[in-house]
Amino acid sequence: MKKVIGLAVTLLLMAGQACQTTTEKQENRGSNPYETAIFPKGELGPGTNFTGNAYNFGLVADDSIYNTLVGNVYFEKSARSNWHLHPSGQILIVLDGEGYHQLEGQPRQTMKKGDVIKVPANTKHWHGATENNSLTQMYILPKTENGFVTWLEPVTDEQYQSKN
Repeated sequence: MKKVIGLAVTLLLMAGQACQTTTEKQENRGSNPYETAIFPKGELGPGTNFTGNAYNFGLVADDSIYNTLVGNVYFEKSARSNWHLHPSGQILIVLDGEGYHQLEGQPRQTMKKGDVIKVPANTKHWHGATENNSLTQMYILPKTENGFVTWLEPVTDEQYQSKN
């Protein structure tokens, strides 16, 4: 009986230390926004599709039941996607930071934490972080039986910096 009580006390003490260590870590977080991120940073996106560093982490793989692809992208400051389009459109949900998105022929829009952006099907667009802030966004690609994405040309610095 003494061994069982001793083991229980030891486990409680260890749990308390683990909680204290976690709390201390949370209080001492640095300025890296990815230290408090919901999802892992993911894999660096290819330079053929992005300017700057953008990291993708898949959350929901495409399958024949849901026909939906969901993932998280972390854009470092000034990083952005190339122009691209999705056959069935795209939904972006901004989880953290600040960024831009632009539909072809329309002015560039700023997006912030909590914003939800619906990109219509087959609409040429781009999105990424602002010059001074990183951006974390979730993407949802519905009706994947129609395809995922068609990557196009890079967004020029002039296009990125223009509000038109």
